[in-house]
Amino acid sequence: MAVTTRTLGRSGIEVSALGMGCWAIGGPWAEGSQPLGWGAVDDDESVRAIRHALDLGVTLFDTADTYGAGHGERVLGRALAGRRDEAVIATKWGWTFDEATRQATGDDPSPAYLRRAVAHSLRRLGTDRIDLYQLHLADLPVPRAEALVGTLEDLVAEGLIRAYGWSTDRPDRAAAFGRDARHATAVQHTLSVLRDAPELLAVCDKYDLASVNRGPLGMGLLSGKYTAGSTLPRDDVRGVAPGWLEWFRGGRPAPEWLRRVTAVRAALTADGRTLAQGALGWLWARSDRTVPIPGCRTVGQVEENAGALRRGPLPADQFAEVERQLAALRSAALRDADRPHRPTPGLPTARP
Repeated sequence: MAVTTRTLGRSGIEVSALGMGCWAIGGPWAEGSQPLGWGAVDDDESVRAIRHALDLGVTLFDTADTYGAGHGERVLGRALAGRRDEAVIATKWGWTFDEATRQATGDDPSPAYLRRAVAHSLRRLGTDRIDLYQLHLADLPVPRAEALVGTLEDLVAEGLIRAYGWSTDRPDRAAAFGRDARHATAVQHTLSVLRDAPELLAVCDKYDLASVNRGPLGMGLLSGKYTAGSTLPRDDVRGVAPGWLEWFRGGRPAPEWLRRVTAVRAALTADGRTLAQGALGWLWARSDRTVPIPGCRTVGQVEENAGALRRGPLPADQFAEVERQLAALRSAALRDADRPHRPTPGLPTARP
């Protein structure tokens, strides 16, 4: 059964059930020598991809001011010129950067910076309002985040943003906004068939928040094109993976995650879907609050992902088979040889 739209939490904003993640279209940027982008990108192809997504019924576009050190917002604004009212724009703030050098420079969780950041994002996006404005500092202490709510409410009252949320994998952070912030409407967090997030989904249910799913395809692992022998280029964040990026290690797919892909491939594709479409269908079957935002850089990627909308959620029996295949892997400890290089896997604290 096809699924085409969902409501963005308690905001009442209707969005396509599938969004488009715009991290990759920001192009190169870095923190010192650590790449934070996905390598070189063709801006014209990015614009075509965004416009084609609109044509196929995708209305939610998720970016951040720091992607490409501002460049990602500029590309999205260019693509939506003349079609702004067809789209729902989500962006983020909190990390600081230098647009000229394309370098990340730190963070600033102050209300004053929030005011400056929203003004700059509106200018780069070429719009008069942001539909969903998200705090990008995943681990910010709750009291410091709560100190921003008054300014966010002022921005809603002024018509500069329609609603706001927090990009975090911490249930206590998501709950703080959901409990106390009037126009909070979403939490963006890691969720995929490879990594479930039951506590965060429970927070979304309790406080009527949308679950905006970053990494729904495991940063490409669920595209089906990577194997144990694949090597990512060094200008790609996955090729020189920082500690917060769990899917790749040493420029190669992490073996513990490839095992999970192998375990669920047959069940996800049993009814003729591609692997990526099956992974997106799993998310819609998992919860009626989920809005996955797979990243896209090309028209072809947009077409494959948008094809999942026609397929809809996985049928109950297919979903159950995926869960059966994953049960042992989810409950078993990772083999020592496959452990990530961090001391413990823990919760992802995704920089992007």
